[in-house]
Amino acid sequence: MNTAQATKIIIRPYITEKTFALIEKDARICFIVDIESNKNLIKEAIKTLYEEDAIDINTARTISGKKAFVKFETVEKARDLATKIGML
Repeated sequence: MNTAQATKIIIRPYITEKTFALIEKDARICFIVDIESNKNLIKEAIKTLYEEDAIDINTARTISGKKAFVKFETVEKARDLATKIGML
């Protein structure tokens, strides 16, 4: 997967107070993703764009689009990525 394909899958991070708490509590970051994407594509796109391995991915369809809750190995990795993409 190249960067152009990955940016079509991962649209943007989803930032709320609740998602901030998920970073510190559960090592998860929430992203708005393409409605047609599946968990395997999301995992591959995270690896391509941010060079981090996702441990687990949960998805949910909402009014604001499809959300992907991406779990990382440690809280430190999730916090570092959140800082890198401008969430923190």
